[in-house]
Amino acid sequence: MLTSELYNYFKKSNSVSTDTRSIKKGSIFFALKGDNFDGNKFAKQAIKNGASYAVIDDNSLNDPQYIRVDNVLKSLQGLSKFHRSKLLKTKIIALTGSNGKTTTKELITEVLKTKFKVSSTIGNLNNHIGVPLTLLKIDKLADFAIVEMGANHLNEIKFLTELVNPDFGLITNFGKAHLEGFGSLQGVIKSKSELYDFLISNNKTAFINNDDQIQKKYKGKKISFGKSKESNYKFEEVLNEMYCGIKFNNQVLNSKLIGDYNFNNIAFATLIGLHFDVPISEIKKSISEYNPTNNRSQIIEINNKSIILDAYNANPSSMSSSVQSFNKLNGSKTILLGDMFELGKESEKEHFDLINFCIKYKFENIFLIGSEFFKHKNKFDIPFFYKTKKELINDFQKTPITSKHILIKGSRGMKMEDLINYI
Repeated sequence: MLTSELYNYFKKSNSVSTDTRSIKKGSIFFALKGDNFDGNKFAKQAIKNGASYAVIDDNSLNDPQYIRVDNVLKSLQGLSKFHRSKLLKTKIIALTGSNGKTTTKELITEVLKTKFKVSSTIGNLNNHIGVPLTLLKIDKLADFAIVEMGANHLNEIKFLTELVNPDFGLITNFGKAHLEGFGSLQGVIKSKSELYDFLISNNKTAFINNDDQIQKKYKGKKISFGKSKESNYKFEEVLNEMYCGIKFNNQVLNSKLIGDYNFNNIAFATLIGLHFDVPISEIKKSISEYNPTNNRSQIIEINNKSIILDAYNANPSSMSSSVQSFNKLNGSKTILLGDMFELGKESEKEHFDLINFCIKYKFENIFLIGSEFFKHKNKFDIPFFYKTKKELINDFQKTPITSKHILIKGSRGMKMEDLINYI
């Protein structure tokens, strides 16, 4: 079936779904396949749950409400690209980076929606399936769409950028994330810069952090922020106790975000708001009212203790930034760190280096959880190494945490937020 024909079915529907558990009446179900499932087997259930049509690639299935294609995933991606071509009014801002993508995306959305009709990536649906779903949710009347793109291998950002066809783009930073797929920091830089390559080739504009030595070298059309006068917008960092903010033209924009590593996230949102003539008063209000959620730099007060829960994800760059920023707080401090995933052959070295980094600071206690950290148990004079969270939880009764401030961070698979109930 031609993409243009599939688009006619899409226009008659009210949404797109890939999960029968969240089907809306009148939607189109795309029967995607995974390593452990075949969506074709759920097509009948999708129709039963209210879908108008099910897009399938199993030739043995027959039903008037089935739309047969050669490959469901490619059809979903092709449909999203076709829909993007119809969004004549909408300016799309694409963003990627090693850390801070989702927070930056949400801050930009909050700032722009004070003046414009804005659509943006829900949660972190930022991969080869999530980006097409994000594009298909964009209303033709939207002024802006903010699309987050993630990757763990070379050429993924290139592919996603070609789907999104952004008018503007930004890279939050280049850090040691997904080294298993990228191989090295240089691999990360090359991959993320695939967005830059597209912007330059298509004469589009990049939003640039001029304090980042890699971004500073960008040769295409750009609008920059930085702490120096050579930037288009000069911002200064402001720290109010544990909270991060920025200063622009003698105005301070405060936030509820923890740590100086959030400066760039706030700065990107402020830069974009200013570029599109959002009043500074509205930018200030939207940033100050933004509340981080979903285990991202959340502050939880329990038993006179302040817990900084930053357990959505972790890599060597974000870990060291969080630890360094956390150390600046006044009062006693304890850190609980979980394994970092997807580091491949660099994993042992990166965990060793992180422990070395942490012991430079005078933390009351350092708790390290996971098999990767545990490999280094006999190399450091730290008593608290645990293979599992369960072992640590059992130990909490004997070694209760008495610090005023507690940092909890680890990769998503570690689910470090489970520890909160035991502190």
